Amino acid sequence: MNEGEKMRFIGRKHELKVLEKLYLENTFQFVVMYGRRRVGKTRLLSEFCKNKNSIFFVAEEYNDKIALEKFSKKIFEHYDMLDYMSSFESWEKAFLFLNKKAQDTPLVLVIDEFPYIAMANKSIPSLMQNLIDHNLKNSKLFIIICGSSMSFMEKEILSYKSPLYGRRTSQMKIEPFDFFDSRIFLQNYSIQNQVISYGIVGGIPQYLQKFKDNISVEDNIKYNLLEKSSYLHEEPLNLLKQELREPALYNSLIEAIATGNSRLNDISTKVGEDSSKCSNYLKSLIELEIIQKEIPIGEKETSRKTIYSIKDNLFRFWYRFIFNNSTLIEQEMIDYVYDKKIKPELNDFLGNTFEKICMDYLKHRNKKMELPFVFEKIGRWWGNNPIKKRQEEIDILAVSKDSALIGECKWRNELLNMKVVNSLIEKSQVLNYENKYFIFFSKSGFTESVINFSKNNNILLVDFSKGISI
Repeated sequence: MNEGEKMRFIGRKHELKVLEKLYLENTFQFVVMYGRRRVGKTRLLSEFCKNKNSIFFVAEEYNDKIALEKFSKKIFEHYDMLDYMSSFESWEKAFLFLNKKAQDTPLVLVIDEFPYIAMANKSIPSLMQNLIDHNLKNSKLFIIICGSSMSFMEKEILSYKSPLYGRRTSQMKIEPFDFFDSRIFLQNYSIQNQVISYGIVGGIPQYLQKFKDNISVEDNIKYNLLEKSSYLHEEPLNLLKQELREPALYNSLIEAIATGNSRLNDISTKVGEDSSKCSNYLKSLIELEIIQKEIPIGEKETSRKTIYSIKDNLFRFWYRFIFNNSTLIEQEMIDYVYDKKIKPELNDFLGNTFEKICMDYLKHRNKKMELPFVFEKIGRWWGNNPIKKRQEEIDILAVSKDSALIGECKWRNELLNMKVVNSLIEKSQVLNYENKYFIFFSKSGFTESVINFSKNNNILLVDFSKGISI
């Protein structure tokens, strides 16, 4: 894929379809859109606004007076009125003006980074509620408010306590692409190289566009992450500074998790802070979708088996390979860092990524009802084996009532053998499900004995060495 093709709009077909369907209703609409930074919200909205009567306003961190002036200017530019007026007297007058203009002609109004406006003027949500109830709902105004601050959008806009609660006609959380959607950015790569690339940058479109599939993965890592002047080299640090007030402690928490500390007590010990304080800070990182809190499938939310892991792939890669080798990178020892620090550990690093990809594969198959049963929950499982007196871990457990699909994922340069199969079947004895099915995912394929065994025991095999489709 060349650079020109990469700049074209990719994906988000479902989201565009939803927006277009609402637009065709030709009535008032109030859409709330949110999602983490760099996920492609603005690009999606720009695509939707193409060939439509639209005003696209991107809010910034200004005080209320300047924000209103800039909003007014955008409106006056659209209606060619800059020579006649400089600013509306109030936000109410601005919205009432747009309401009048949209009585007969549909008008799309996008307010991107809406939280900046609402934080500068805390009465804005109440004002909009009043205007929607008494004026705007009778117009053809299509308002989309969009925000990257997910906690703000969920608590201040979408929650029951918000003045705007119940006024939205639709809400859309824009998620990163899963592996199968992200592959379109890397069409010239083998599936193995697509997995590696996804494991490094995840499903964030802006990051995927930095990787060029006409050069090797090794060169992409060197040019886009190890090179000090590259865009991605300090991206995680820049995001933390942008979103959080005390990046130093958050930095320490992420590093602690990246280096193998997954339980709250271990994390708090590693960073030298009280566990209750760490818990609150981890909540902020969860809201930003950098960290995730995991419990074994089937356990309650309050389970003592709770662990924390890094959800964002770029953060996982950065804190494992960039952060800890910063001194070498500062000395421009790029080849050394790749050859001695990254390459030997890459397969091990990709283990968690491969599990996530395999879960996404099963979700797609589940949606098409192509599995032995339709599962309702999917995730990992870990716990005590009372028979063997040891802790067990299962990569994938998908369940529904009395049925379980139990999976193993191996990202190794060797054929998956019967030892792996027998081990999983043995582990599964601790799971109390009436109907048990097994699935094995392998980077490199399967031994002949596994293939033969699977035919006679209704075991599913997914071979990534032969390519994969959904």
